[in-house]
Amino acid sequence: MADGPATLPSSTTIVRGARNLYGYAIGILMIEGYFPRPPGAIGNATTFPFPVLHKVVFGATSAETVKTLNEHPPGSPAYAAAIAPWIEGARELERDGVRAITSSCGYTALFQRELADSVSVPVFATSLLLAPFIASTLGSRRKVGIVTWDAVNLTPRHLAGAGVDPETVALAGVEGCPHFNDVVYGDRPELDLAIVDAELRGVVRDLIRREPNVGALLLECSLLPPYAVSLQREVGLPVYDFTSMISLVHGALVRAPFMGFL
Repeated sequence: MADGPATLPSSTTIVRGARNLYGYAIGILMIEGYFPRPPGAIGNATTFPFPVLHKVVFGATSAETVKTLNEHPPGSPAYAAAIAPWIEGARELERDGVRAITSSCGYTALFQRELADSVSVPVFATSLLLAPFIASTLGSRRKVGIVTWDAVNLTPRHLAGAGVDPETVALAGVEGCPHFNDVVYGDRPELDLAIVDAELRGVVRDLIRREPNVGALLLECSLLPPYAVSLQREVGLPVYDFTSMISLVHGALVRAPFMGFL
């Protein structure tokens, strides 16, 4: 008898389905924005060596997610209305068959718990969830340098939502980077990678001068990973970001056999 298809277990040739799409483990909730997302950014599918499924949360713009949402008191009707599209997006991704859900904005730390409670698959909405892990790898006198989009609007509520001890981190915002903010907050279609790279290197240099005990960097914003190599060359420290977290979770969800020999 001929062997079955090579992609199926040898014990069966029957597969079952109830969806239109298959083959992805990670679902990504995206803020609505039409600025460029180069390789390395979470909104660019070629960033990952495995399939991901994106879903845009329409109406959840950069300004809305980073600035406006934090103005709503927790549990208020305005707060519930603002996070409702995110919760529905998470539920849609779960119905689409993803095994875990993340987002494209670290400020979703504000409602990490609500997202996790809304679905039955794991949710790791914000890259800030990495901060406690990174801090635990450093000596007690070292800090995690968090490079965030807007340090003014990254509040204790955001840190608490990700389980971050404020004493273990030092914040550096990129709100003073003119080109980056003009493109992203202005939702403009043209980005100069070299200008942004120079702006960000200036931010991390200032951070290290101000906080010389920083032992690692965490890039909060999902638009910053394209510059991680350059930033590491600038300061010579470990650099973590959304891609670090997503790859870690994907590796746990889709285990591969070890290859080698004795």
